[in-house]
Amino acid sequence: MIIKREYNLGLTLIETIVTVAIIVVVLGAISGLVVALYQTHGYTLQQSQAIGEARKGIETMVKEIREARPGDNGAYVIELAQDYEFIFYSDIDKDEATERVRYFIDGTDFKRGVVNPSAGWPVSYPLEDEEIFILSRYVRNGVMPVFTYYNGDWPGDTINNPLPTPARLKETKLMHVRLIVNVDPDRPPQNFDLEGDAQIRNLKTNL
Repeated sequence: MIIKREYNLGLTLIETIVTVAIIVVVLGAISGLVVALYQTHGYTLQQSQAIGEARKGIETMVKEIREARPGDNGAYVIELAQDYEFIFYSDIDKDEATERVRYFIDGTDFKRGVVNPSAGWPVSYPLEDEEIFILSRYVRNGVMPVFTYYNGDWPGDTINNPLPTPARLKETKLMHVRLIVNVDPDRPPQNFDLEGDAQIRNLKTNL
């Protein structure tokens, strides 16, 4: 007597469920890894762009401050010298006319405002015509000043420097600028510091 045995080569319902579950878990892990890598790359790129903008902004600002000069209306070279705002006069576009230039922090944006001198006489700087540009985003200076001011005796004079607010307008000869940039302070990389110094050539007394 020959006994025939039948073998079921297919998957049982339980085996199918387990297989599907494993596939789902693997695909979920892969998807999570891809998303994490994408987010990390995107954040790193965004941080790099923010640092590049800030570096370019400081380079432009230092160059303009060095060439500061009296306004076309006879105004003194420096109009305002605060920790987070600096107003001065300079021919920033080399057109022989002196612009009123304002650098300032607005939230987490570092901006530049420019007012061209009016035509005719007497010359004026209509503030309603100020053009404002964003130079750098994600600035996180907090309590750290953007602008620090020094007299002509720095670095020898460490008693009167940095200059206090009342002395800044008339005694400033050298400025230090600093921007702290971070797209997201809650995640690495940490703050990135960009710094520069600008000596106002038209105010130099140590020639």
